Amino acid sequence: MTDISARELKGHDILAVERFQDNIRWMIEFSVLRPCAYGSPGDEMRLFLTEDGYQAALLSQQRREIKIKKYAHVIEGHVLYMKKKRRK
Repeated sequence: MTDISARELKGHDILAVERFQDNIRWMIEFSVLRPCAYGSPGDEMRLFLTEDGYQAALLSQQRREIKIKKYAHVIEGHVLYMKKKRRK
């Protein structure tokens, strides 16, 4: 399986205009597991989302419709990737 970052993603391009909108707070990269509003199974997507959109994506992940692979905060168009916490 190819790493998600090495493949072309559907949805928003990394330099999409949406990234620079004032109300955008999150960027997620995910796989679609079941048919849903985000796409068809097997689709690899990137979206820039508002806080409400991000919460909806988290609910879709809970329903196992999507699997979020990467996420980042977006502040004034800057993408700030979140580091995973290491357990000791």
